[in-house]
Amino acid sequence: MPSELYNTIDALSREKGIDAQIVVSAVEDAISIATRKSLKTQENLRAELDKDSGNIRVYAVHTVVEAPEQVEDPNLQIALEQARKIDGNVEVGGEIRELRATHQMSNPTGLGRISAQLAKQVIFQKVREAERDTVYNEYIGRVGEIVNATVKRVEGPDIIFDLGKAEARMPRKEQSRLESFAIGERVRVVIARLERAAKGPQVVVSRAAPELVQHLFQTEVPEIYDGTVQIRATAREAGERTKIAVMSKDKDVDPVGACVGMKGMRVQSIIRELRGEKIDIIEYQEDPVSFAERALQPAKVSRVTVLDASDKHLEVIVDDSQLSLAIGKKGQNVRLAAKLLGWKIDIKSEEEKRQEVEQQMSALVNQAATPLERVPDLGEGVIEKLTAAGVTTVEALADMTPEQLEAIPGIGPKTVEKISLAVNNYFSSLEVGETAAAEATAEEQPAVDAEHAGELGPDSAGQSGDIQGLSDSAEMAPESVEELVETEQTLEAEAVSGVENAPPADVDEVRTHAEHPDEKDIPEEEKGSS
Repeated sequence: MPSELYNTIDALSREKGIDAQIVVSAVEDAISIATRKSLKTQENLRAELDKDSGNIRVYAVHTVVEAPEQVEDPNLQIALEQARKIDGNVEVGGEIRELRATHQMSNPTGLGRISAQLAKQVIFQKVREAERDTVYNEYIGRVGEIVNATVKRVEGPDIIFDLGKAEARMPRKEQSRLESFAIGERVRVVIARLERAAKGPQVVVSRAAPELVQHLFQTEVPEIYDGTVQIRATAREAGERTKIAVMSKDKDVDPVGACVGMKGMRVQSIIRELRGEKIDIIEYQEDPVSFAERALQPAKVSRVTVLDASDKHLEVIVDDSQLSLAIGKKGQNVRLAAKLLGWKIDIKSEEEKRQEVEQQMSALVNQAATPLERVPDLGEGVIEKLTAAGVTTVEALADMTPEQLEAIPGIGPKTVEKISLAVNNYFSSLEVGETAAAEATAEEQPAVDAEHAGELGPDSAGQSGDIQGLSDSAEMAPESVEELVETEQTLEAEAVSGVENAPPADVDEVRTHAEHPDEKDIPEEEKGSS
């Protein structure tokens, strides 16, 4: 029958949630240390608890060596010859135990008061260490799990919970500002992490973790529990707002409607559990552009642009009236949307985007502007005065009036004339350069025309330039060009025929007939004058 001592050890083990053998070993180690102090010896003492009687026997343990000269420490070693006087079957390398003391734990008078107190401290220390290891092994694999806990006490800003086998701490940053708890109240908490401390591992629980919202939805929404609707992402600021993205595996099931429930009953139940925290339920989209538009609800988005896909960077443009709604209170809405997407979001109004584009265009124009140093006739002194006045480009200088130039310190009427002449010469040189470049480009075109003229034959060489010019100036069909050539040839033939048939003396009449082939078309005034 187990002794009273062993029954006490067994009850203590169950209370602390540790193995009874760990407590027994702690008691044996404590008695060994206390006995060594009581006997004032340096021998290697080992205690053994008799489960039935409750007595603890303390033995001195020596390691057996072959020869007496090999004994380095008599407190720890013994020669083989001497050891066999105690135990005839012992061999080299074995151990010899000699009884040094027997203690009755119901009346441990042999230890003395100081030794007994030392034993007590050692037992408590060993039990605490075993308890810490048990707590760590119990909860290290349960991080992220939802458990029911009871409010035990409040220590400053922290709330201490009883988890059953251990205590847990909820620091301020893991609490929701909307929640307050009474002593003895049972609440659901998330095991956030385990912290190593001087007093042992500390379990830290949270009511601000997104996992709590996911667990509540899983509890309230059967479609999430059975896997028909999945929670793809959650972003939360405890006590303020939560955004949750859901998608359905069944095309006939609306994921948002399933989470909201009939007349909002399901989501309202979760909101009550979170003490009134706002919840936005969003349908998940694979496309980040579409997902961003939904994640920024209730704001209406004008357009979304992917700035850098590898860096996950988006630019969102909203109407001016929607900017504050899209950003949210203290940036909360856009911050939660960015967490939900896992993308960086730059949000701008239409006016801000327009100003940004104008600045970019202005920068491009400034890059294309010509610096004053490109005008060789200005001189360094004039350039320094103009630059000091904020005039840095030739284009800006050309737009200034003489009065504006004279208003610049150090520039008088003569300098204004010099500046005007230098700028005119600069632009004239640019025009000459452009004209020369245009002529150089057009030099190859006459060679082509001459080539075509040769193909037309010697008689039509004079006509080929006209035909070519007409063809280049207007996009005519080949039939139109041929008709024009025939008409021109007919007119010339008629003029030549009139000259040949006219009397030699009437040269003026021949000239008139050539200019006006049809005599009926000549006005009466012209006939009279001729």
